Amino acid sequence: MDLLAFLAVPFAAGLILTGIHAYLGVHVVERGVIFVDLSLAQIAALGTTIAYLAGYDLHDPVTYFWSLGFTIAGAAIFALTRVHHETRIPQEAIIGIVYAVSAAAAILAMSKAPEGTEHLKDMLVGNILTVSWETVFRTAALYAAIGVFHYIFRKKFLAISLGQPVANVRFWDFLFYVSFGFVVTSSVTIAGVLLVFSYLIVPSVAAMLFAKSIGKRLAIGWIMGATVSAAGILASFRLDLPTGATIVCTFGVALALMALFRILIPRVGTSLA
Repeated sequence: MDLLAFLAVPFAAGLILTGIHAYLGVHVVERGVIFVDLSLAQIAALGTTIAYLAGYDLHDPVTYFWSLGFTIAGAAIFALTRVHHETRIPQEAIIGIVYAVSAAAAILAMSKAPEGTEHLKDMLVGNILTVSWETVFRTAALYAAIGVFHYIFRKKFLAISLGQPVANVRFWDFLFYVSFGFVVTSSVTIAGVLLVFSYLIVPSVAAMLFAKSIGKRLAIGWIMGATVSAAGILASFRLDLPTGATIVCTFGVALALMALFRILIPRVGTSLA
């Protein structure tokens, strides 16, 4: 019972991460901007790093707003650089450049700071095992608000993701990326850059193996994310391994097994689609 009580908090955190990121992952995969979450997460981490160097504690509310400000700036960049037929530069190239520069800037900023190596490690894989119930409830409330926002404007966001014509597309893109930024900023503080990326992309990609409709893909993604969260957290605790890295690797193994299952039993994918 003590073990279950201890693991209940990180598992709850994994569930709320799965809920919002599996949904956003559908949009990201459809838009073909696979690394946008990784890039925004790294921008958020850079904002946290700058706040830390300015003398603020990592859990200080001021640090969060530093991180959020950097992320909103990134959202503006991605909205303004949206690919149109007249441009030859793919948006994924811009996203990759932003990620690389943000990561390098964070490394430079932390190179002279005390405990810089440990901070960089936390930015990458986080420490979901030590999350508190207060953080879980606060994050759940924020994600619920973002979910309501996306539900209200779901037709606009889905139309853009599916490549359908929408008036003022850059404005709606900016709103999408800003809401995305709120999610990423909170998620990075809990789970780190790599785990946030895994929660966003892997469930969505796995779901695409078996379903075409948005509803079925969301259901498969949510089930996979919840299962992997439980398995990864338990494995990390039992084997005394870093929790974030363990969950990321568990996502990879689960995706490989699902892909193998899809190849060996193709009728399952046909029936679910």
